[in-house]
Amino acid sequence: MARFVVTGASRGIGLEMVRQLNERGDDVIAAVRTPSEELLAIGCEVAEGVDVTTDEGAQRLVDALKGRKVDVLVNNAGLLIPDTLATLDFANALCQYEVNALGPVRITRALLPLMEEGSKIGIVTSRVGSLGDNTSGGNYGYRMSKAAANMAAVNLAVELKARGIAVVALHPGYVRTDMTRGQGNISPGPAAKGLILRLDELTMETTGTFWHAEGHQLPW
Repeated sequence: MARFVVTGASRGIGLEMVRQLNERGDDVIAAVRTPSEELLAIGCEVAEGVDVTTDEGAQRLVDALKGRKVDVLVNNAGLLIPDTLATLDFANALCQYEVNALGPVRITRALLPLMEEGSKIGIVTSRVGSLGDNTSGGNYGYRMSKAAANMAAVNLAVELKARGIAVVALHPGYVRTDMTRGQGNISPGPAAKGLILRLDELTMETTGTFWHAEGHQLPW
């Protein structure tokens, strides 16, 4: 049994990851700003008031853990505000950057004292942040923040390699959630299952890589 900490766990992919991890017997701490009824119904431990964009929010999660070791940290909290070049609001873009790019780094740094050799870190990012895979444009704030999240994953992998902590960037697929306004080609359940499998498979040999939930490696 491993101890997982999952941010952004009140709905969508995070909620499903928590549900599946709890069902298989892992020790799960669901980190959220405000818990949903669906999350509370799962019956796992919930850390409330965890805003990944503030040091205070990160400290709430640290306090909730009470010194317990973290085996796997899943930086899942995310924000999508659709835009085009014509409609781009720079304040909205900055909000997405705070959540999607800086959030994983802030939470990782806060929880690092609770991690040790063999611990793992997953950043749920997106292939829309891939420079080589952009063929449609649009969503400036989201794409740019996810590209920065990808760089964060690589940076963390390099810096934490000496400590034996593996880091991976994860693409869940185009998932039907509130974030995507119900659009997509896969439901949260299968996406979450795939992400969990990728985290289970993560080793120091594959640290610093980018994977689709379905099991194939993606280009940066």
